[in-house]
Amino acid sequence: MGAKSFTVSHTHLKPDPVYQSLVIAKFINCLMHSGKKATAQRVFYGALELVAQRVKEAKPNEIFETAINNVKPNLETRSRRVGGQNYQVPMAVGQQRQQSLAIRWLIEAARTKKGKPMVERLAEEIVAASKREGAAMQTRENVHKMAEANRAFAHFAW
Repeated sequence: MGAKSFTVSHTHLKPDPVYQSLVIAKFINCLMHSGKKATAQRVFYGALELVAQRVKEAKPNEIFETAINNVKPNLETRSRRVGGQNYQVPMAVGQQRQQSLAIRWLIEAARTKKGKPMVERLAEEIVAASKREGAAMQTRENVHKMAEANRAFAHFAW
């Protein structure tokens, strides 16, 4: 019985209706609250329309893909218990986890901003992440700094 490299939802995931992208479909599913997929789609596609208005030189779905790829972390720290001590051990992040962390951080960054509709907050965060700025990129940088600071414990990774 080997460990699966993906979840069951990954095998049943259908591409989104507009761009035929699995990443966008996954993002919409993560954005969704209480099973309200139509609302999540309205928010996401509205945000992409705003992105298209703000950034003229590329397609909005390409900007979104760039934002996701920019936010993906390469390293993270995992807690490892060795000889009664807990160490934060830096480890490489797998492809699926990179994508899910990037999606989670983008949505979380948009949700923590207040005072504007979710469509505008999400659009701002996507544009910022595509330029390597914003709260989601800050989260990624913090994770990388934590891994770099704990590089001395890398020999505990096995």
